[in-house]
Amino acid sequence: MRILSIQSSVAYGHVGNSAAVFPLQRLGHEVWPVVTVHFSNHTGYGAWRGPLLAPDDVREVIAGIADRGVLGTADAVLSGYQGDPAMGAVILDAVAQVKALNPAARYCCDPVIGDVGRGVFVRPGIPEFLRDEVVPHADIVTPNHFELDFLTGRTTTSPEEVLAAVDELRDRGPRDVLVTSVRYPRVADGSATDEEELDVVAVSDEGAWAVTTPLLPIGPNGGGDLTAALYLAHLLETGSPQTAVERTTNAVFAVLQATLDAGTRELALVAAQDAIAGPSARFVARRLR
Repeated sequence: MRILSIQSSVAYGHVGNSAAVFPLQRLGHEVWPVVTVHFSNHTGYGAWRGPLLAPDDVREVIAGIADRGVLGTADAVLSGYQGDPAMGAVILDAVAQVKALNPAARYCCDPVIGDVGRGVFVRPGIPEFLRDEVVPHADIVTPNHFELDFLTGRTTTSPEEVLAAVDELRDRGPRDVLVTSVRYPRVADGSATDEEELDVVAVSDEGAWAVTTPLLPIGPNGGGDLTAALYLAHLLETGSPQTAVERTTNAVFAVLQATLDAGTRELALVAAQDAIAGPSARFVARRLR
């Protein structure tokens, strides 16, 4: 499979393309990384160096790929943090070019907006641009719980409410939705809390599934970028949202566990690469409908 991945890049650490390219390659896929920034490290450190690429420069890189006559052989386009509405327009133009040449190609958008506890952390105008312009053009979207609520204008606190929000999102265009980091309030009997477990929810025309994992006491940057890349790859390869969410969740959990065990701030992608290539079946999806 060939994937055009348009995202940020860092020299140290793993976010954006630096979190997506190696895992996709480890799964055996060809990746054409187009970078929107090239920073020394991710911005979570509070300081970084390196350039933010101009949208026209990114457009030129994509045009150069088209000049090679291979753009139409791409099976998918993957995008993450967009940085600026002008960059988002470049990505949408690339998606349109690929689909004009290959109508079977899929566009997977990780709509990076914010997170629970942090709120919106992207530039003003980006959340609305993603909601109004990008999501309707995507085939696959991978919001986290916070982003799902923003995109739909809802506050979801139960599986039923999450599914209703996903259905609203799917009515706008994307047929496949993966919601990550879903946390529910404490249940009445105290058997589970939002501090103990996370759900990952996959919804498609075929149905809806959830995978529950323990909540590990770490929050490294790049987990969402890794998740979107793996879900896209497994979904396109297997055609099964259930299988894709199981493989993705097991692989990401293994990476997070390896990161925790190593005591590092950056995702342990290299150390956990075998788990990425051959994820276990520790966590199994249950059908929601």
